[in-house]
Amino acid sequence: MSSVPDIATAQQRPASARPAQKSSEKDKEPPAPAEPPPAPYDRDLMRLSEIIGSLSFLRSLCAASDAAEWPTRMKALMDAEGVTPGRRDRLAGAYNRGYRGYSLTYRACTPSANEAASRYVVEGERLSHALASRFGG
Repeated sequence: MSSVPDIATAQQRPASARPAQKSSEKDKEPPAPAEPPPAPYDRDLMRLSEIIGSLSFLRSLCAASDAAEWPTRMKALMDAEGVTPGRRDRLAGAYNRGYRGYSLTYRACTPSANEAASRYVVEGERLSHALASRFGG
């Protein structure tokens, strides 16, 4: 019977463990606020981010005069719409998808790259005007 631990001893915690538990509770950060539901225009905004990423690569590749504007436009979009970390991540992910998609395909500026950039400019303008007219801004 000596192999069975004393119940009172088994339930007691060492005194040194108690303060560590209290301090770890104080060190915990409060839980992050819940992500709000997606805005009704999120799908269009993600598409616009992807277009900006594509244009950022293509216009730079083709040494267009507006090449430096595209990353700046994305930063402005992230500042305006990236209200939560999750949303910022989604916007950045869409931008990166657009950028990477063309960086894997094009190594030099070609007529096809110029055509793709021109089409994205038209689509981006249409999308940004539609977003502004429907949702204000």
